[in-house]
Amino acid sequence: MSSALQVEDKTLSATELLSLLAGYRMLPQLKREWLIDREIKSIDCTPDEMALARQQFYQRHQLADDAAQQAWCEHYGMTMAQLEDLAMRELKIAKFKHQTWNHRVESYFLSRKSGLDRVIYSLLRTADAGVAQELFFRLKAGEQSFAELAREYSQGPEAQTGGMVGPVPLAQLHPQLAQLISVSQPGQLLPPTHLSEWFVIVRLEKRLSAQLDEAMHQRLVDELFEKWLEETVRTQPLNLVR
Repeated sequence: MSSALQVEDKTLSATELLSLLAGYRMLPQLKREWLIDREIKSIDCTPDEMALARQQFYQRHQLADDAAQQAWCEHYGMTMAQLEDLAMRELKIAKFKHQTWNHRVESYFLSRKSGLDRVIYSLLRTADAGVAQELFFRLKAGEQSFAELAREYSQGPEAQTGGMVGPVPLAQLHPQLAQLISVSQPGQLLPPTHLSEWFVIVRLEKRLSAQLDEAMHQRLVDELFEKWLEETVRTQPLNLVR
């Protein structure tokens, strides 16, 4: 007897269900999760690791007793065995990430460091080239502070902070703005630059060098995992057999 899914008064066959998943654009997500499960299948966990993972999962989802766990299973159409597997899944994924990419983190960090460095900078933007030039001369002459002019004239959200922006990673900035800031020295006032629809005046306030600490290490391991997963999902075909 073939399996089917009952939704209200509608019974969906396996073929209909697959067609719906394709129509709802959910098959790539299904493929992603299947690929992860394929890779973590051989990951071993100690009894202590499993007990802690189970405890953390149940606490996070408020599944403190059998009734709550059973209700969860009914809501998601899962068995208790599947719930147990789900509780272990994050632990296995974490171990898979570190076993696979730990040895690459240091070199990856060095290749990414310039974009990971954070900066604090002052920004003033206006759509009027003449106004931008006039404000630059005022700043250069010390007639008014950057904060005063930004609050009065800047046409972006930075006006609310007196032009101050950051700390923000260089990699998250507009490429042209990132290039300007990356070659600047703290306190250096840059003349008006045409950037998209704006003329911007920028002054680097502080550069915060990225460090390969524990948090950064985990972030880069996660990045490498996601890059691998996206590439694997993209290159391995997914065909719907009708």
